[in-house]
Amino acid sequence: MKKFIVLILCFFNFLFAVDARLEIVKEANSLPKIAVSIASNNKDLNFVSKVKSVIENDLKVSGHFEVISTNVLTSFNDRPNLVTLKNQGIDLYLNVDSQISGFGGFILNTKLYDVNSKNLVLDKTFSTKYENRYPFLAHRIAISVNDYLKAPSISWMDKFVIFSVYKDSKKADIIIGDYTLTYQQKIVSGGLNIFPKWANKKQDSFYYTTYNNNIPTLIKTNIYTGKKEILMKSEGMLVASDVSADESKLLITASPNGHADIYLFDLRTKTKQRLTTYKGIDVGGHFVENDKKVVFVSDRLGYPNIFAKTIGNRGVQRLVYHGKNNSSATTYKNYVVYSSRDAINEFGERTFNLYLISTKSDYLRRLTTAGLNQFPKFSSDGESILHLKTFKNKSYIGVIRLNYNKSFTFPLKNGKIQSIDW
Repeated sequence: MKKFIVLILCFFNFLFAVDARLEIVKEANSLPKIAVSIASNNKDLNFVSKVKSVIENDLKVSGHFEVISTNVLTSFNDRPNLVTLKNQGIDLYLNVDSQISGFGGFILNTKLYDVNSKNLVLDKTFSTKYENRYPFLAHRIAISVNDYLKAPSISWMDKFVIFSVYKDSKKADIIIGDYTLTYQQKIVSGGLNIFPKWANKKQDSFYYTTYNNNIPTLIKTNIYTGKKEILMKSEGMLVASDVSADESKLLITASPNGHADIYLFDLRTKTKQRLTTYKGIDVGGHFVENDKKVVFVSDRLGYPNIFAKTIGNRGVQRLVYHGKNNSSATTYKNYVVYSSRDAINEFGERTFNLYLISTKSDYLRRLTTAGLNQFPKFSSDGESILHLKTFKNKSYIGVIRLNYNKSFTFPLKNGKIQSIDW
């Protein structure tokens, strides 16, 4: 049984109305140029420098701005030298200042100037009780600047990611953080706790599997109250992989009979329906096409590949016709992103690349070109992909902006991520 569990885990984890003055278009040469500056009278340069760095990264990741530097420094309550800024080709100037609140928290004051119209267009304050949560303040500032231009939303930056990190043999903690993992907070520890999955759009609860009681147990936990609810237990493998749009049903991988299959779990009645009956490995189910179909990974061809099945029907549909190791997948509406092991490249290394396909056409798009790219996850709006990337023996969080043909990486500081959800 122990060997079976190890094999299953390895298979699942590793094989598997815009402002007329600043028109937003997706060609780089037309992007508005923005400079982020720290107020010259700021008294906490170290703290605000960290905030500034995250804001600049967010604006770059958005795909809506060209971030440039400037030597124009301005006291927060003074107007900047707009003539000099315009001569430097700058369209927007964001000035950031900080202060300690009367309640012991941190306050960030921001002013955004439209250099072309010579106007102060935003004057907003952001606060937090804890200094280590500054990345979320930075994300909210970037979102605010983006919203001023009425550009496509980047509100997903203010969402938590949740992930499991291996600490030692049979030990893994569950952690929440921002999408760059600059902020991290441990929320479950002690023993082997893996496969976290957000339970709802509010991100106040999540599902995870614990192996602490000999039998794998699926638990739902509220991150604010700490309340826990046991949903089910199963020998071998037990993973909650996706939640329906109305948050009433779960797709679960379980192996009570020795073979991993996909089950549909009704959260209202606490009953489950077996969706696959193949005497092999079916794992990682995700809803597609308005929750009428399920996309999953199976070895029914003798190697991992991506299949789809209409809920209530017996037959399955093969979705991918290239590669011999097409592993973990993520879905959004009618689209699927999956990880596929490709042939040896020009560097003499095998790679796992991410591909985007549609369940309703022959559309195929390669998203990555180098390294090991795994665990893809769609953002809530479907415009971005979060994934884990290993390149030249270094690990990163990768973000792909689908509509802008841009990708970004953020290095992992420590630990080995077992699985991640956005």
